This record gives sequence, C-alpha cells and structure tokens, in this order.
Amino acid sequence: MKKGNSDDPKGLIFEAYRIEGITASECRSIFLDWALSLPLETDMRAVITRLLAHYEAQGPNHPMTTVLRDGLPNPTQRKRRGGWRSRARDPS
Repeated sequence: MKKGNSDDPKGLIFEAYRIEGITASECRSIFLDWALSLPLETDMRAVITRLLAHYEAQGPNHPMTTVLRDGLPNPTQRKRRGGWRSRARDPS
C-alpha cells in the first residue's frame, strides 16, 4: 500500500507504521483523525480489513495494528436504540 490511497487518503496509517517508538495513545489519536477523514458512506469494516491485511504481517505487535483490530466494527454487537424505546416506562 502506498501513501495517499483511497483507504488512507492522508497517509496517516502509512506514516504511523513508520514512526519509531509510537505509543498506543498516539495511534488511537491518528486512527480517529484517519476515520474522520473518510467519507460517511465508507464501509469501515472493509477498509480496516484491507489495512490489516497489508500491515499486520509486517507489524503484528505494532500499536497501530492493535488499534486497527480494536477499530473493527463488531457485526454481532447490538446497537443502542434511542428514543422512547430506550427509556423506562412508567408503570402507572
């Protein structure tokens, strides 16, 4: 993967893997900036999976690899329901 492709338009993930001694906290901050730079309609699961396929083998213990794994949306996780369904009902 090269710097500035459709999965990493600003090259943030690319650069994170090149920073010597980067911390998990710094990687989380970079991940947030990266995620906010993508279009709303982006399939985050697909993009993160592609990034992991590229970077995980060369940096399995890199903090960004951990952050990317943690950033994978869990399809079985129930989403919070809002509105009246989430509020307790008055029994009276």
